[in-house]
Amino acid sequence: MTINEAFNSTTDYYDEWIRKAVPGYDEMRHIARQLLPPPPQSPLKVLDLGAGTGLFSRLVLDIYPTAHFTLWDVADKMLEVAKIRFEDSSAQFAYVVGDYRHLDERESSHLVISSLSIHHLSDPEKQDLFCRVYQALKPGGLFLNMDQIKGPTPDIQETYIRRWEEITRLNGATEDEIKGGQERRRLYDREATMEDQLQWLREAGFQEVDCVYKKWLMGLFYARKAAG
Repeated sequence: MTINEAFNSTTDYYDEWIRKAVPGYDEMRHIARQLLPPPPQSPLKVLDLGAGTGLFSRLVLDIYPTAHFTLWDVADKMLEVAKIRFEDSSAQFAYVVGDYRHLDERESSHLVISSLSIHHLSDPEKQDLFCRVYQALKPGGLFLNMDQIKGPTPDIQETYIRRWEEITRLNGATEDEIKGGQERRRLYDREATMEDQLQWLREAGFQEVDCVYKKWLMGLFYARKAAG
């Protein structure tokens, strides 16, 4: 099963599953909201990579109701859910069913966002994507990435996985749901450490870089392009 097929198969329950499976999900989103940039004079242009059902874009739209969005994802059924979510603002949204590893935009966006997606890429692909994101941002633009983090040692990684299972059960996930999450992790997850990701963002050209929130295997990465 390809990754787009795997995530298309979760469409009916994805939003509910994320709230069960992501440690600190609501807190991380609250912090992301606080980090959003001041609105530009023209409508804010937002690029959402691995947009899924549009949860991160919904957060941004609530703050910037006139923003324009482009949502990328390989899973077409996930984007169909996003289209329904944003049907009242459809003129502000564009959708790309495709692989954002081929992103080739130049200074098109004030804000690039991603949530629970980039960890599916290999490390060289992550490095290349961070360079592409940097190129896609306007001067002064911001990249916010909520994503999984690999433990810096095997023992810490084991702790992350064990704690993920405990938290997911406490949040009400069934054993079948947990097994499904474990299987997707085995097949598709290729996390990188926090330190490596911060270094790759710097190498891509970002001047301000930080992991502003971290809870077990989850982190919120912040990278700002110089105003020029």
